Amino acid sequence: MPAADILLVSLGSTPGLRASDAELVGAMRRAGAAVEVVAAVPPREVRTFALTDLAWARAARAATVPAIAEHRPRVVLYCTVTAALLWPRPGAIRYDAPAAANRPGRHGLWQRPLERRRLAGASLLVPVDPGTLDETPRPHADALVVPIPVEPSGSGEEPRDITALTYAANPEKKGLDVVLQAWSRARREGEELVVAGADLRLDAPGVRVVGRLDPGAYRALLRRSRVFVCAPRREDYGIAQLEALADGCVLVTTAAPGPYAALPLACALDERLVVEHPGALGAALRLALDTPEPDYARRAATAIAPFRREAVDRVVREELLPRLLG
Repeated sequence: MPAADILLVSLGSTPGLRASDAELVGAMRRAGAAVEVVAAVPPREVRTFALTDLAWARAARAATVPAIAEHRPRVVLYCTVTAALLWPRPGAIRYDAPAAANRPGRHGLWQRPLERRRLAGASLLVPVDPGTLDETPRPHADALVVPIPVEPSGSGEEPRDITALTYAANPEKKGLDVVLQAWSRARREGEELVVAGADLRLDAPGVRVVGRLDPGAYRALLRRSRVFVCAPRREDYGIAQLEALADGCVLVTTAAPGPYAALPLACALDERLVVEHPGALGAALRLALDTPEPDYARRAATAIAPFRREAVDRVVREELLPRLLG
């Protein structure tokens, strides 16, 4: 077997990470690179963030050691900092947020010091957003921002018969409680909020839970929704919000901390719909439903152009691979 150009180590601990890794692999292969992929075997669930990260880091190392021997790659690309923490060989790191930002206090007690060494010793950092790089401890290795691509999922001609949609795969992190409070204040008779991404029991007027959906079914809901509303407590990237913009939804959101790639787009599209205080979310939601900007969807399509697959492929082909492979 010929040696690979790149061995991509996929942590794959969430559907979003798996989808992001698949997009990057596809872009590198379309650019002509010989890419092999190895995925960490999911460990058993443990009770704390610190132990969870340790279990996943060990799983990533266990998968990487034999894959290096088998594929003899020129470069190892670790997808997430966690995948790189116990690396058997230095390489590049693709990530959406450092532990320095999303593992405060005891949650990142052992991860943060080791992370600083990995970020400084990597051959290249590949953050998904400029905000990710802003949160990265210095000194660090050279970096190149490569977004996670997003594409419209249809023609955009479906009727918008769903009032509002929210995504709550992690209800606490996604601020579902804030969204539900805002909805209770903002809704009018006959309007419905659809909650996707989690199998929950919610007994609230005008709220319908559809649970976990495959990507195609979820994007079909986006194409039918007038508004996508969210209140994340922290957003490491926000692919759901970018997908909402790609499918023509009006985005209503809190100004959450974190890289949050869609936040500056939302501010530029209609700053009335981006609120600093969660208590103002209901009023913003009502504005989006009653007085939306008439050309919002068209301008959103223009705003996400740098995130389209063609644009990301160009960055991978013209900048990422030359820097990875020399």
